[in-house]
Amino acid sequence: MGNPVLETLRRLETLIREQNLDRSAILNPRDLAAKSALPEHTVRCLLRGKNPPADTVNDRVQARIKALSDAHLARTGKPMSDLAGSLHRQLGISAFWARQVCSGEKTPSVELLHGLVEFFGVKGNGLAFFTAPAPEALNRVLLDILAKHQPASERTESVPDPLAPAQESFDDVRSVRLRQARDLPPEHWKVLNATLTALLSLDEHEGDQ
Repeated sequence: MGNPVLETLRRLETLIREQNLDRSAILNPRDLAAKSALPEHTVRCLLRGKNPPADTVNDRVQARIKALSDAHLARTGKPMSDLAGSLHRQLGISAFWARQVCSGEKTPSVELLHGLVEFFGVKGNGLAFFTAPAPEALNRVLLDILAKHQPASERTESVPDPLAPAQESFDDVRSVRLRQARDLPPEHWKVLNATLTALLSLDEHEGDQ
């Protein structure tokens, strides 16, 4: 699979030249790392056109939750105990488990991951913010920047796919390897997969009519 960052960078570089924009401000590795919850060295690697070291979905989830937690603590100036207490009150998990998740030591359940999306105010990408490979995670941020600076005459209105959120959620859920008792058994995933497949087939059939 190719690196989607390369094409988006090419378009951004063209836009920067045409509009005489500040490249160092737009492609600031530290800012991009904060927006994508990726390590800064990973962002620099991707901006140079290289692929970062391979990782697992659990690695990504743990690292990005820790990045969001660290940013939250730095922004608020409060200790981890305060963040853990907030998660305990809002999401109903123990403060001990909250500290382990926020420090990147444990992988949360899908249910908790949905709660963290809301808690940290993750916009647009849902679970994919935590589970997407690094190139995809950075590319989402770069595409947002591209859309922001692109002339209005070049912007195109896109019609959202009503099935996209469900399909994305299923892919993310299937990718995250849960280790807790609340995991759904395999036969339930088969039912969900069959349901989504049927919906997609129905959508294609209606489109052909």
